[in-house]
Amino acid sequence: MKFAQLVIGPAGCGKSTYCETIKAHCDTIGRSVHVVNLDPAAEHFNYPVSIDVRDLITLDDVAEELDLGPNGGLLYCMEFLEDNLSDWLEEELQGYGEDDYLLFDCPGQIELYSHVSVFRTFTEFLKRDGWNICAVYCMDSQFVAEPPKFIAGCLSALSAMVQLELPHVNMLTKVDLVQDKDSLESYLFPDALELRHALGESTGPRFSALNDVIVNLLDEFAMVSFTPLDIGDEESIETALFQVDSAIQYGEDQDVRQKEYGDFPDEEAPAHEAIDF
Repeated sequence: MKFAQLVIGPAGCGKSTYCETIKAHCDTIGRSVHVVNLDPAAEHFNYPVSIDVRDLITLDDVAEELDLGPNGGLLYCMEFLEDNLSDWLEEELQGYGEDDYLLFDCPGQIELYSHVSVFRTFTEFLKRDGWNICAVYCMDSQFVAEPPKFIAGCLSALSAMVQLELPHVNMLTKVDLVQDKDSLESYLFPDALELRHALGESTGPRFSALNDVIVNLLDEFAMVSFTPLDIGDEESIETALFQVDSAIQYGEDQDVRQKEYGDFPDEEAPAHEAIDF
């Protein structure tokens, strides 16, 4: 089985830092992970790039040749990628086989995950090629400072979840920059009543009916929760990776093989011990 994380979220939310952190952690524990850049506007990286969409198309070339702005140019680039999956991406993935693990570092235009077909097509292609994929939606922890921003982030995460139809983990990033980390606890599993109260205080009474509809939508789906990621805390990194691994069942086949080989003759090994943390 082949495994992949689709790392998505708005611009500046810490997607590349997440990829860098997970890559460095896996290198430290001796686990092979490769990072794929899917952002045609990217300029530099703090991790080795194994596959780069800029070998296919770049935003600068599109802007120069088609006279498109940043948003239109990026959308054109991703649609071009969508049209060339069976040629370019299939060839790039030929070097990866069983038990390989890829991190796809994606661009920050939120419409790509919530409104257009690009990444739905992309993930369907990967699944047909035998990849188990989890969407990792990154949201900046600074969003919790303002209830309207936090709820907007929750709605964006929910929209991406519904659009992509993948195993999904919401990652609350940049927790290392939050001074009062205890204040984040209530946002990890949002409560409808608390959200409604906080939103009402922030927006005023004339938005009461709209606030109720928005909060009820999140409450009815009951699918939005967050895993905090503090990149300065190894335990936090391990927990974040474990959440994603569990979503795509990474390590379960290793557990079976260990039992077959008699590594645990006296008792069954706990499932989490089959994952190299």
